[in-house]
Amino acid sequence: MAADILVLAGSARRDSVNRRLANFAATMLRTRGAQATLLELADHPLPLYHGDLEAREGLPDDARRLKDLFIAHGALVIVTPEYNASLPALLKNTIDWVSRPLPGESGYLPFAGKAAALMSASPGALGGMRALRHLRDVLTELQMIVLPRQLSLPAADQAFDDAGALRDAAMSARLAGLLDDLVAMQRRLA
Repeated sequence: MAADILVLAGSARRDSVNRRLANFAATMLRTRGAQATLLELADHPLPLYHGDLEAREGLPDDARRLKDLFIAHGALVIVTPEYNASLPALLKNTIDWVSRPLPGESGYLPFAGKAAALMSASPGALGGMRALRHLRDVLTELQMIVLPRQLSLPAADQAFDDAGALRDAAMSARLAGLLDDLVAMQRRLA
């Protein structure tokens, strides 16, 4: 159960470079012997979080399914785009719904004590790195152990070959190192 790593991109766009990086990270984890589940947020549409909606209707079915997925996995890889120097609404809304407690449980349950590796990708020169600081703050508040090393992929629109792998060997090695750190941390926490 907690041996799996949940990999997700904070973008639902079909041609998103962040989804491409999440796909490659999941593949790389599997080649390293880890169990990686790739989550597509587009498969779990959620309304914008609103306390009155939650009070009136409870947790939406897709929020419950996502919460169960987060709980069932021992670590997270989150690949986020950068929107206006922060994380996108899709990702923040997902985290907000998943953190909503059911009766008798803590909202920290899907996150607390689990390791997280953070990545971003952008066609721009900064690779989406400004979003990572805000995402780190959110996950730390939810009691996750966020790895100190992170990955920003600049010029991401040119970074992948036709098979979906990173063209740059040094960047691929950086990604491999981050994923190795995550697997090692997850094993220590298990």
